Amino acid sequence: MNNQITVIAFDADDTLWVNEPYFRETEDKFAALLEDFMPRHSIIAELYKTEMANLSLYGYGIKGFMLSMIETALKITVGENDPKVVEMIIELGQEMLNKPIELLDGVEEVLKALHGKYKLVVATKGDLLDQQRKLTKSGLDHYFHHIEIMSDKQEKDYQKLMKHLDCQPESFLMLGNSLKSDVLPVLNIGGHAVHIPYHTTWVHESIDHIIEHPNFYEMESLSEILPKLIE
Repeated sequence: MNNQITVIAFDADDTLWVNEPYFRETEDKFAALLEDFMPRHSIIAELYKTEMANLSLYGYGIKGFMLSMIETALKITVGENDPKVVEMIIELGQEMLNKPIELLDGVEEVLKALHGKYKLVVATKGDLLDQQRKLTKSGLDHYFHHIEIMSDKQEKDYQKLMKHLDCQPESFLMLGNSLKSDVLPVLNIGGHAVHIPYHTTWVHESIDHIIEHPNFYEMESLSEILPKLIE
């Protein structure tokens, strides 16, 4: 692998730092707010349906999640709307935005080892301001040559990134926890991709088939990439 790769792109959420557990924790708190109206599993299903309907409007991230929670609450409590519920939902979202950054094991060690040997970039999707804030709070921003915060991670988005970096697909390696967003689009355009599973993954990022591809690798931790990239 190390004879081909010149650019290494890292997903951010749940690859560099903890993210998805905060969404699931907030989802549970949201369901608890509305437990007098509907069973927990039904509330969560209704929220997910609202999120999917709103993705094209709000994109990915905490702010869109907040708006979807408010919309879902208004649907569920129709006729019995309590303004305090909306206030509490906004507070839940602000709690998420103010969460401290918890780096995953081995992240900084990997970045230190690769820095200067490869062109390192962040390729993540989500809200621009929030992702920039998290990267600054993480203390990792100085390791990266380029930061790309995408509205989505489709093949065309990766092609645009590679063009900007003047990088051919065969020289590009993507590391991330999502098979749907971090792996498949990169493989489809001729790049290399490493899947590093995280214990909590949003159902929207799941796929239902096994990936078999010569440029695909699966590793248990980010640190496992170093022997393949550093002699």
